[in-house]
Amino acid sequence: MKSLVIIEHKNGVLHRMSREAISGAQKIGGDITALVIGENAESVSSELSNFQIEKTFIVNHELVPSYNVDGYKEIIKQVVDSISPNIIITGHTYQARDFMPRVSAALDIPFIPDIVELENNFYIKQVLNSKLNASISSSSERALISFQSASYSEEDIIKGSSRSESFDVDLDSSSIKSKSDDPFQESASEVDLESAELIVSVGRGIEKEENKSIAFELAEVLGAEVSASRPVVDAGWLPSSRQVGSSGSTVSPKLYLSLGVSGAIQHVVGMKGSKNILAINKDSEAPIFEIADYAVVGDLLEIVPKLITALQDS
Repeated sequence: MKSLVIIEHKNGVLHRMSREAISGAQKIGGDITALVIGENAESVSSELSNFQIEKTFIVNHELVPSYNVDGYKEIIKQVVDSISPNIIITGHTYQARDFMPRVSAALDIPFIPDIVELENNFYIKQVLNSKLNASISSSSERALISFQSASYSEEDIIKGSSRSESFDVDLDSSSIKSKSDDPFQESASEVDLESAELIVSVGRGIEKEENKSIAFELAEVLGAEVSASRPVVDAGWLPSSRQVGSSGSTVSPKLYLSLGVSGAIQHVVGMKGSKNILAINKDSEAPIFEIADYAVVGDLLEIVPKLITALQDS
């Protein structure tokens, strides 16, 4: 088995889901090649040199200094044509959802997105709000896949040493017809929940729109992002770019601080991979407590302001 892992980074910082993709590739086994594209690729490859992979290809072309869907498609196609991997892997990020379908069309290789595991040549996807697993087979000898957030843990990456080398690509301006913002986002919003290490999430327990301010105050003190459950988004209290769950983002932060979130399955499937879950809810029977590492039963409107003050004073 030969795998190619497409690495995503922001200003030279390796994306969490790219680490998870490497962990997944190591679990699959075989030879692993990583591909880093754009400016700061050298600093990213330096971090990758500490992982047990065969090598890292660096592509830093003047036409693709940052993410560009046409540039990525052409570069990945040329790398795949050169090394002929059996499987091309990414994390299921906003960016991957943009370029992977085009790579699939250019290479005539099926793209199987948002899987949680590759087992005995079957691609495993979660369906019906993660209540069931579906096994998918392919008649193709090669495939492009993206791993769902938290399918594998970056903490399980096997350390080692690897080498890096430049990969020369043949690009001309006529093949680069599109332009993307840097960094790529799903919307004009600056919210990037999938790479956030700390998240403060709000649910219906905040009672009214005016109370969302305490979530943002807490997030500011912690250096966290603010997310929401679907009812909060449906009520128009927060934009859809902040929604976590089956119809929103899938996240895996180091800490998920839940404020008044009941814990419906549709929400849980989007955040169950969080390393630590702290839930505050005045309903002692709230389903969120079944998966929480730390549970606080009480009125968040009384607890959170005191928590903010304590953090500011510490």
